[in-house]
Amino acid sequence: MVATYGPDQRALLESAGVELFERVLAEDGIAVDDERIAEDGADREAFDLLVELGLLLLDPEAGTWLPEDPATAQSRVVSPLTSESVRLLQESGDWARAFGSVTATWRRAPRSDARGPFTYLRDEAIGKFLAGVVAEVETEILTAQPQAGRDAQTLAAAALRDVAALERGVKIRTLYQHSARRSSVTHKYVADVTARGAEVRTLDEFFNRMIIVDRRVALIPGAEDLRVAVAVREPSIIAYLVDVFERAWERGRPFENRESSMLKDIAVEQRAMTIRMLIEGHADPVSAKRLGVSPRTYAGYVADLKEEYEAETRFQLGYTMGRMGLTGNERPGEGPTSAE
Repeated sequence: MVATYGPDQRALLESAGVELFERVLAEDGIAVDDERIAEDGADREAFDLLVELGLLLLDPEAGTWLPEDPATAQSRVVSPLTSESVRLLQESGDWARAFGSVTATWRRAPRSDARGPFTYLRDEAIGKFLAGVVAEVETEILTAQPQAGRDAQTLAAAALRDVAALERGVKIRTLYQHSARRSSVTHKYVADVTARGAEVRTLDEFFNRMIIVDRRVALIPGAEDLRVAVAVREPSIIAYLVDVFERAWERGRPFENRESSMLKDIAVEQRAMTIRMLIEGHADPVSAKRLGVSPRTYAGYVADLKEEYEAETRFQLGYTMGRMGLTGNERPGEGPTSAE
């Protein structure tokens, strides 16, 4: 069997091995009884490796270890590694083709398997499932991210995954809330993917997180436990989710890194959304979540409205807005309907 060598042996050769080989060359050999290569000698480990690699050969008549041409030893070490790498590449290609056949069979088959059209995923299984379906996407990914709470590490990994898909010709459309425009890491992600053809828009309010791949499988959150997700394969439900996404997409505003002209309109939409939350009587944490902002930021929005309408309390604010006929559904530039 041909011996193979790993990174530990290579590191030893690059350090102590090269130094010992240089000394042996300079001294035209090293005696078999040299104390440096004795069992407890300082160079024993490097010496054993040079002998094993064939870089030192014993001259029994002279009782000396002599250096050997490294080209001869290299072929004995590198050739098996090259052959193994070729074999592994071939094997990986064979496995990819085998899984391709299985995947094609899966897609052609009617969805009457024991799992049914829904699969419940928990914790780390969610990421593994998502990585799998995105890796085999063929045409399109639709993504809804209603809050900008993804950290830099998560977004960096998403950027690598999505850029790889885009470079394969996959179309990607992503929806965020307006609050995502205040996140520098989100701006970085958007710049990376839009440079390769992805489209990103934002809304004042949005439905829950979901990902739809090739309009054949969707990933949505569990009803109560945020650590649970549901993979949906039922065509009619997926068609409904796609319709919801498309309607929201039509209302969205393009996410661009140079967007000063749009910021005013976005501020107006967030103001209107805050008015709707107040009129509908939602608690601050609920309202903040629906706007995709922190409770502190939402409290700031309410304080701005109090100042605008010269109200000292929320009750006064609500009363004033009610008298003015405000609903939060007014279009930018459109005045409220006056109360009788």
